[in-house]
Amino acid sequence: MRLKFIIAGTTVALSALSLCAQTSPPATPVPPAEVWTWDQVKDRFELNNTTLMAAKLNIDELKAEEITAHLRPNPDFTLTADGTQISPSHGVWQPFAGTFVSPGVSYLFERRNKRNLRFEAAKEGTAIGSAQASDTERTLLFNVRSAFVGVLQAKAVVKVSQDNLTYYDKILKISRDRYEAGDIAQIDLDRLELQRLQYESDLQNALVNLRTTKINLLALLDDRRPIDSFDLDGAFDFREDLLSLDDYRKDALDNRPDLRAAVLTVKQAQTNYDLAKADGSTDPTIGIWFTHNGSFNNPDALNTIGASVSIPLRVFDRNQGEKLRTKLDISRSEKLSQGAETQVYSDVDTAYATVAANIALLKPYKEKYLAQAVRVRETIQFSYQHGGAALIDFLNAENDYRAVQLSYVNLIGAYLTAAAQMNQAVGREVIQ
Repeated sequence: MRLKFIIAGTTVALSALSLCAQTSPPATPVPPAEVWTWDQVKDRFELNNTTLMAAKLNIDELKAEEITAHLRPNPDFTLTADGTQISPSHGVWQPFAGTFVSPGVSYLFERRNKRNLRFEAAKEGTAIGSAQASDTERTLLFNVRSAFVGVLQAKAVVKVSQDNLTYYDKILKISRDRYEAGDIAQIDLDRLELQRLQYESDLQNALVNLRTTKINLLALLDDRRPIDSFDLDGAFDFREDLLSLDDYRKDALDNRPDLRAAVLTVKQAQTNYDLAKADGSTDPTIGIWFTHNGSFNNPDALNTIGASVSIPLRVFDRNQGEKLRTKLDISRSEKLSQGAETQVYSDVDTAYATVAANIALLKPYKEKYLAQAVRVRETIQFSYQHGGAALIDFLNAENDYRAVQLSYVNLIGAYLTAAAQMNQAVGREVIQ
């Protein structure tokens, strides 16, 4: 009876646990990670990057300065009261009997097109600011593209490391079976198992590097989402077709925003010089007023009008320093523009040489070395498993295969980074 009671109690306890398991809420499913393409990453960058947003706000500020530069001078209003008696004379004191009130209006007339020149200089400043904002975007976009490539490269390294580890685990399983059968010695099995540490280390380093590159990308996007909530998708390969260097040079001269800003700066310097010369001219101020009261010279003139013209005398030219400065600024801007053009050629030539060198290295890998590494590994593996090759030969073949695979992945990453550098040098995407 006691045994039955224990069994019955156990049955009740199991039933209670089963009931609890049925009534407990199901685990919340983990949402799948978002997969972003390059176009989506670029859109997020343009929408969220604070540095780029600040550069665009600067353009709005420059447009506001255009409004200020195009303003007309405001007229001046004056009100004059005179002729009020302040003390008795000959026993008569009529303080307001002779008071007259004279309102007047004056206006400054700007000569030599000063207002339009200020407006033109402000518009050219806006164009320069817009080109500089585009140049800021060009530089930041290169950083984002490099981070994007870095994530794709890290994913490829993780895939290669996982494949190598999986393949090596199969070799270990076969080697343990051979050891159990007495086909290989304990020392050989130990060396094989110790070699696995290298593949485990490769995988862990690749996983850490993948998370690090994702963090860098999110920082450029000003995004604080969890690392595991997104993934990237893009072509991780190279293209052999490449235009001539002259084509890329010409394209860069037409598209580089920093060069466009330098050219616009020369134009603005010329406008500022014209404005400085115009500011050296005198501007007359014309005034007109009305007076209500008797005139001392003509007691019958109760209502009178008057006019005046005020012209500054240019005894001393107080604008000669500004004219000299703006004239020198034209030469300085021209020199900077020439230097910007030279820098464009240098950037394009450097990027072109880097891309061409990477293509030259990648072609033999794709055409010959990858297949050779696979063939050597499979041949040595088959020979080792059948006693025709030494352990050291097998380990060397495995290391060679691993080195070739990683080198190929890293070369593709270097090519894609160089392609991004070429796009930055030209000022637009010429290599997808």
